[in-house]
Amino acid sequence: MRVTERGQVTIPKSIRERFGFKPETEVEFVVREGAVVLVHRGGARTEAVRRLYGQKSFGATTDELMKLLRQ
Repeated sequence: MRVTERGQVTIPKSIRERFGFKPETEVEFVVREGAVVLVHRGGARTEAVRRLYGQKSFGATTDELMKLLRQ
């Protein structure tokens, strides 16, 4: 693997998949014990929203919830 003229490096697909590096994922380069470590910073905000989507159960349909909101 090489660093390009613009300072870019491609993270191998197997590593991206294993550690959840998706487009817009925030990362940080940290120096630890003389080595550079790529640290996953919890993902993009849209990824956080995706993880929450569909996990809450309200026990009612969307139409029922909308009717309650309009009352």
